Amino acid sequence: RMTLIDTPRIETPLIDIGANLTHDSFDHDREAVLQRARAAGVRRMIVTGACRAHSPRALILAQTYPGELFATAGVHPHHAIEYTDECDAEMRALQAHPEVVAVGECGLDYNRDFSPRPAQRKAFERQLQLGVETGKPLFLHQRDAHADFMAMMRNFDGRLGPAVVHCFTGTREELFDYLDADYHIGITGWLCDERRGLHLREIVRNIPADRLMVETDAPYLLPRTVRPMPSHRRNEPMHLRHIVEELARDRGETPERTAAASTATARAFFGLPEPA
Repeated sequence: RMTLIDTPRIETPLIDIGANLTHDSFDHDREAVLQRARAAGVRRMIVTGACRAHSPRALILAQTYPGELFATAGVHPHHAIEYTDECDAEMRALQAHPEVVAVGECGLDYNRDFSPRPAQRKAFERQLQLGVETGKPLFLHQRDAHADFMAMMRNFDGRLGPAVVHCFTGTREELFDYLDADYHIGITGWLCDERRGLHLREIVRNIPADRLMVETDAPYLLPRTVRPMPSHRRNEPMHLRHIVEELARDRGETPERTAAASTATARAFFGLPEPA
């Protein structure tokens, strides 16, 4: 009779640094999603604010679940054309709330070009300026725009708080550029995609433990290695533990070590209080 070798239990409470919990796919069962996350050891989540409509909703969620949910407030490059003076004023008002722990999601995305590139650069620059003024961490997005992204970040050298490149999917060269610049790295279930994540498995061991954080990016990027695979394909924070286990294997360390380090790093990065 075969006995399965159980993965060592992760005792450390996990922090999901990027969950799009304002997404309408969670509208019918958001409380159940949070209960499943808690049961899976995910005790705190940063709710991503990525546009004018959803950043205020992220704050409301964080206020509804104090000490468990926190929020970011920003405008994703896909929505860059909405970054008007009025929008800037709205973002400043949101950043005044203590539950909002980062500026973003902001950055550049030349893969889809949903907003014109000049508009993307302008929106990104204004949010970097907001980062300078608030001193809050930056929650960053970059896809197929590495050179422009690095050039814009360098314009703000020495003036920004800590920065995380969230949902990192890039090359070894991009990773080392980020690490050389002292940025943090957010790893998602992209790692678990045998079609496009294999290169990540080769390079994640290069990320220092004090710069590595984990995230689901729910409802997106359901890890393709989750079993049983849910029929609806919606990702949710309870799957963070699975990502941590895969990441630990690729880094050649125990899941508990990866969990403890990523949780400590996220707490320090976002300035989160000690858990109750």
